[in-house]
Amino acid sequence: MYLPTKFAPWLRFGFAMVFAGAIISSAAAQDPGPLPTAPARHTQAPPPPQNQSQGQEQQQQTYHTAPAPVGIRSPGDNPISKDPPSIPPEQIIQRFAAREAEFKAERENYTYTQDFAIQTIDDDNRPDGEYRMTSDIIFTPEGKRFEKVTYAPPNTLERIMLSEQDLDDVRNVQPFVLTTTELPKYNVTYVGRQQVDELSTYVFDVAPKVIEKKQRYFQGRVWVDDKDMQIVMTDGKAVPDIISHGNENVFPRFRTYRQNIEKGFWFPVYTRADDYLHFRSGDVHIRMTIRYSNYKRYSSTVKMGTVREVK
Repeated sequence: MYLPTKFAPWLRFGFAMVFAGAIISSAAAQDPGPLPTAPARHTQAPPPPQNQSQGQEQQQQTYHTAPAPVGIRSPGDNPISKDPPSIPPEQIIQRFAAREAEFKAERENYTYTQDFAIQTIDDDNRPDGEYRMTSDIIFTPEGKRFEKVTYAPPNTLERIMLSEQDLDDVRNVQPFVLTTTELPKYNVTYVGRQQVDELSTYVFDVAPKVIEKKQRYFQGRVWVDDKDMQIVMTDGKAVPDIISHGNENVFPRFRTYRQNIEKGFWFPVYTRADDYLHFRSGDVHIRMTIRYSNYKRYSSTVKMGTVREVK
């Protein structure tokens, strides 16, 4: 994300309004994961004010974020067990990467609705700007997948703007999938085992081996269900931050949750971010949500009949 030029003339933050791009900030205050914490004036969102006037309540109701789906899981305070797994971690990694490849191919056959919202938060912990877009990921009659925007109210963000990299992250990094093809790009380190509600999971730290120019990567932590061998939750951020020639394009931490939608496949259903973007001119507090819903497997109907000439 960039700062608008009217706030910092020496910074450029290209807000691409064409798509439902998102800037995703770290959601998980309880489990910061493997990423180092950069020094800053703020590390977490301040608590909401206890007493609000009626006018403030009405103003806050002007802004909306997608509610979390029912059944969202969290490791909470459950400790991570350091006991070695029953099979070598390298085998677990290969098995869940293969399963992720199957899932990625399966998800390409589904339509769904994506509801994206991002807000800037003022010093009183109230939204002072919002960008929002709802879109349907659907297919043409020819079977080509595309995004159809169904709702896009006026943008009221003033203190930040979305960039091309933000849009790319919404498509590829927030719903992170670590397939067999992508695996050689990452260092994957076994951390231990952790109970996530009723799920027993393996925990891995993930970081790119080499950051190539104009490529986007995930860095953080993933939780893998020990039965379905699929990622069920991710926590981290998109990397790298892009800072050069006076430009600052920085990205927040986020957490993405998945649910078992069909055939043992775990689909992303909710991404949440609540973080401070650290610019040299000052910090900007943002909140972001992406909700993925209405998953339906695409199918086409072909009618067979007698061929006849049409003049």
